[in-house]
Amino acid sequence: MGVLDAIYSAGFPAYLHGFGAIDSWLSDKRTENFTHILTTAGVADLAKLFENLRFPGAGLADAALDENDKTWYFKCVDSLDEYKPSFELLKFFRDCKSRKFLDPAGIYPLLNEIRKGTITTENFGSGSLTDAALILAKYFPVTEKFDDLFSASLAAGSAPNSEEQRVLLCDLVTSPNPGLGFELLKKSGFAAKYWPEISDLESANHSKEFHPEGNAWEHTMETFRHRKAASRNWEARDLRLSLGLLLHDVGKPLSISDGSHRFEGHAELGEAQTRRFLGRLGFNASLITDVCFLVRNHMLPAALPRLPLFRTSQIMSSPLFPLLMELYRCDESSSFKGLDGYYESSAVYQQFLRNRRNPYRSADGKLLNKKQKSTTVR
Repeated sequence: MGVLDAIYSAGFPAYLHGFGAIDSWLSDKRTENFTHILTTAGVADLAKLFENLRFPGAGLADAALDENDKTWYFKCVDSLDEYKPSFELLKFFRDCKSRKFLDPAGIYPLLNEIRKGTITTENFGSGSLTDAALILAKYFPVTEKFDDLFSASLAAGSAPNSEEQRVLLCDLVTSPNPGLGFELLKKSGFAAKYWPEISDLESANHSKEFHPEGNAWEHTMETFRHRKAASRNWEARDLRLSLGLLLHDVGKPLSISDGSHRFEGHAELGEAQTRRFLGRLGFNASLITDVCFLVRNHMLPAALPRLPLFRTSQIMSSPLFPLLMELYRCDESSSFKGLDGYYESSAVYQQFLRNRRNPYRSADGKLLNKKQKSTTVR
């Protein structure tokens, strides 16, 4: 029996709420690592239904359940009227069983503004800082300026635990416009307090010749704008790629620049920073390993046409290499260099894959003799 079916069978309703309900209204095809459910079942009721129930902290949910690489977060209320989100926009629900949307606050006009890309902050008052960051990242157009957004006071709230930070970070980086959300968190001091590895990017000043878009912070935020859009601009982006983009240059503030050598060894330093940062927030080991691969190797695609095969074959053989090439494309696009280097490296990778499939050639394209053909392992 599935999670929702178990709740229904016990006689309780289940609703998507807030961001989950809005995102479902915008696009019914989203897949997420987290699902937030509002239910009239109490914690004791849920504990009877799910033996592996855990309690992540009241700021995030009353209870949580991990199942098949997905986490369900439950808020327990006596009625929908009891649910008081920090912004009126978030008082929106979807009945998980009937799939009907419920709009007690009358926010459909705002949702239509989001869909049309004309949403503004005129209808927003004060509320949660982190909710404001997510509203900006999820629903505001990429052309929006930050200076006058959410000028009203925002509530910082209690110190978020590692799981709350992890969920917030995942939601931010997979949003259509993470830069606006991160900018708000930087301006408020949240990033410096909880995510210094990211806020320190602002201290790494780039040469205008190579990075006219600005320092490492500005460059990183720009990379998000070049991810390949999903079929609709509010659908989630790949989490590993998005974390790779966020963290690919976190080694720069720690590296040394000397003359023509700029940010020497920042990829290796960035890998160590990435491992510490994601580990502190409680990401699983497999995802940390994948993101570290992207950070450690993010400089390699640019050099691919000039490097011998023995230096690159193992990395190009990785199933993560296409994701690494996508990171390289976003990285190059954000610095306004053009994509000539990306296409040249893509041709090298394509030839490598072609040679690997050819039983008459080695991985570097050389013809094999009969003995080599029989012993070559591909």
